[in-house]
Amino acid sequence: MLSRAFVKPKRSPQAGESMLPSPASIFEYEDFIFGLLDDIPLISFNDNKNSNYYNNNSNSELAQMTLRQVLRASVGVIGESPLGMTEKMVLLGGKICAVKRFRRVAVRKREFGRRIERVAHVGNQCEYLVHVLAYLYAKRIKFVVCDYYPMGSLADLLSGAREQGHTALEWKHRFKIIQSIAKAISFIHSQNPPSDKNLQLNVHGNIKSSNVMVNIDFTARLSDYGFVQLADHLSSAPADDDTGQQAEPPIPPPPQPEQVLETTLSRESDIYNFGVVLIEILGCPNTNVVESKKVRKIDDRLFEFCRGRSEEKQASRVLDIALSCINSLSDARPNIQQILSCLGDI
Repeated sequence: MLSRAFVKPKRSPQAGESMLPSPASIFEYEDFIFGLLDDIPLISFNDNKNSNYYNNNSNSELAQMTLRQVLRASVGVIGESPLGMTEKMVLLGGKICAVKRFRRVAVRKREFGRRIERVAHVGNQCEYLVHVLAYLYAKRIKFVVCDYYPMGSLADLLSGAREQGHTALEWKHRFKIIQSIAKAISFIHSQNPPSDKNLQLNVHGNIKSSNVMVNIDFTARLSDYGFVQLADHLSSAPADDDTGQQAEPPIPPPPQPEQVLETTLSRESDIYNFGVVLIEILGCPNTNVVESKKVRKIDDRLFEFCRGRSEEKQASRVLDIALSCINSLSDARPNIQQILSCLGDI
């Protein structure tokens, strides 16, 4: 959990030394020592007017939270990715948030704060994006606090249904999720072209089913907006910390399935990755994109969730959209407004 970020190896006691730790130094961390130094407060955002029903009163409590309280409030890991680890946090008032801890950030403290504040200011205006509530940047831990969705991610729902041998999502629910994702992308792509070369607010950069959070009414929220512009890829060298010294190696990421997503930071790549998500929703998870273009012939699970010919026709039209999104020629892919228009006609 989050507290493990601070655990340091303990040396064996030398002859004559007591093995009992001092009560004031049980938790010795890089940035502070519990009981001896001041705690580190979170920086919260107060413009989160559209926060979901589950956490609409959580900001006032977050505004007074510290790192120590976050560590104690964390109750377990709910997701991992190459960017970081996500944990569930229960506040004292009973509200639940998600804490996304980055494995390694790409920028220093001031630039990190500037970027996440701009991302939150823009993203928190859209009801189809997961809102950022607060953040913290310390020497050995960097994280953001976001809205929590008890239904989990789209990837969880789809994989959970397959493991149980049944279909958890009806077509009407899947189509509602598709519409929500498209509206989130439309909001992002409608932002002005970047005046800041270091921060592109008109692209998402990491669209995938595990970043689609599902609400209890089966609307969806796209998470991790802007986060790829905060976190380093693990293939690069460790970034320097604020002291000019090289940071410690990050926690290795979990094993990943065969990569079928585009990682280029562009609108065209967002559209491609949206197409991959559509193919997963239509019943072909983790399939090679090349094979997805022949998906009608190779996968008997396609459209298994449809009830009647009418729903099959609708799903087939969504498949046409998906295949146009994963066109190998980026210029031939539709833009998000064209996609929304097609979805509106279904």
